Amino acid sequence: MPIMEPPEMINAGELVLKRWEPEWSGELAAAVQESVPELQPFLPFATDDYGLAEARSFTERSVTSWAEGTEFNYAVFTTVGDLIGSMGLMTRPGPGTLEIGYWLRTPWTGRGLMTAAVRVMTRVALTLPGVERVVIRHDPANGASAAVATKAGFVEAGRDGDDVVREFRP
Repeated sequence: MPIMEPPEMINAGELVLKRWEPEWSGELAAAVQESVPELQPFLPFATDDYGLAEARSFTERSVTSWAEGTEFNYAVFTTVGDLIGSMGLMTRPGPGTLEIGYWLRTPWTGRGLMTAAVRVMTRVALTLPGVERVVIRHDPANGASAAVATKAGFVEAGRDGDDVVREFRP
């Protein structure tokens, strides 16, 4: 697969996506803790004891995986600098396909922000060399993620284990 170099910062309307930096680990820990009740059923990392060490580990892995070209993780900020979530592009589906993963801090949900961010991230992903399609995988019980994917133009393409797979093709 060709070398991918996604932008380190993406303007997405009311949001700004920035490549994760370890110095944001404290705010990441606070965001996850604030949202554990909503995230925990669907995201294994969202535990009651998620703290600074776990956040630092994630941000440091994000730096490494970006350099290796396997994952491109972004912090999601408002235009005034509030950290409200995370999203990433992952190469794990294989050649020609990138997967988008995302979560949003609970007080910011239900406003269409993640849908807008997924639309922008999808456009960016499809400009990268060798990328022909973009997918989103989610638990069938995660209605919020399903709604974001649908509103962003993704259609159900099948199942992978217990997950629903939705895809976007230009």
